[in-house]
Amino acid sequence: MPPVTIEWYVALSVILFLIGSMGVLLRRNAIILFMSIEMMLNSANLLFVAFARYLGDLDGQVLVFFVITVAAAEVAVGLALIVAIFRTKHSINIDEINLMKG
Repeated sequence: MPPVTIEWYVALSVILFLIGSMGVLLRRNAIILFMSIEMMLNSANLLFVAFARYLGDLDGQVLVFFVITVAAAEVAVGLALIVAIFRTKHSINIDEINLMKG
């Protein structure tokens, strides 16, 4: 069986990033939007870890740790906002939510 090269990781990361970006652009549900953003962040994390392994350096893995920390904070704040908006508007569809309107 041939070894897995860096190109396989790059291809997988591109596929995951494209799926995530299509989810952000095409879906209108706030939870799906957050899941798509997380998928895009995880594709970047995959690249950081793959290149850190390829170059024999730990800097990419340290950067992944910080990205995961920021993503966890983003999810906590984002889900709290979604719950608060759902309680007032009774919908999490992004097109129906207009908080700036009085």
